[in-house]
Formats: sequence, C-alpha cells, structure tokens
Amino acid sequence: MTMTESLVLARRLPPLPKRLVRLGYSIAPRLDTWLFPLVQLGLRLWMAKVFFTSGLTKIADWNITLQLFEFEYKVPLLPVEVAAFLGTFFELVMPVLLVLGLFTRAAAVPLLVMAMVIQFVVGASNPAFDHVEHYYWMLLLMVLIARGGGTLSLDLLLNRYLASGDAHRRRKPS
Repeated sequence: MTMTESLVLARRLPPLPKRLVRLGYSIAPRLDTWLFPLVQLGLRLWMAKVFFTSGLTKIADWNITLQLFEFEYKVPLLPVEVAAFLGTFFELVMPVLLVLGLFTRAAAVPLLVMAMVIQFVVGASNPAFDHVEHYYWMLLLMVLIARGGGTLSLDLLLNRYLASGDAHRRRKPS
C-alpha cells in the first residue's frame, strides 16, 4: 500500500473516539431494554432487604422499639407510639410491595421519607445516625420513584390489564 492509499483510507475511517461514541449509542438502547430492568429489580430487592430487616428488628421486641423511639430516635411532631407503629408498618409492608414490584413508586415514597428523617432529623441531633449510606438509600429510592418497578414487576402487568380494560370500554357503544 502506498502512502497516498494509506492517507485516503485513514480519511475514510472515523477516528477511534467517534467509533466508540457510535458504538455506545448503538448499544445503549439494548442495555436500557435488557439491563435496566435487572437494575430496577436489584434496587427493589436491595431496598426491600434494608427496610424489611429493620422492621423485623422492631417487632422482635416492641418495648425496646418504643424505648428507642422515645430516647434514641426522638422523631419530632409524632407521639412515640405513633412514630414506632408507622415506622414499623412502613418497614414491613412497603418492602413486600417492592419485592413484588406492585405500586413501586407509592411504596418507595414513605421509605424515602423515612431515610430523609433518619439522616436529616435523627442524624442532625445524634451523630450516630449520620451515615453516608442514607444518601445512597435516598438516591436508589428516587430512581424507583422516577422510573417505577420496570418490566420485571407486577406494576407492568397491572398497567397492561388496566390499559386493556380502558381499550375494551372505549370500544363498547354507550
């Protein structure tokens, strides 16, 4: 190959960065279709594990839970019994919904609020509860709120069922 032929060939080929960008753009939709549902499932399962484990700890000894809410957590505005009950309820029920992928967005909202209270209210008054992992929880829960349960969830089946019912009702003459 002559020098001139090499130059002509080099001009025809895009530079390596351009090729990588094109490759990335061609792969991204496939990743979004196949990989992101697994990411959403992983987020749901991880957040469910974190909160459900905490809920199980709370119901293991209710008297200790009440003492923790009275002396350690000191959640403002709510009576101790109400705060303990709500915290335990949300930590036991919302994770089940997350695992199933049922009402994912709605289930993630109270868990996000709890993570924010833990970090910004309880953590502000007690440095023992000021942890970077709470920020991770908040971020992961915000992804679930923004994107939902994904294609590996009962939310998808429920949405399809409701959409088919709407289509069926629209076809019927009134």
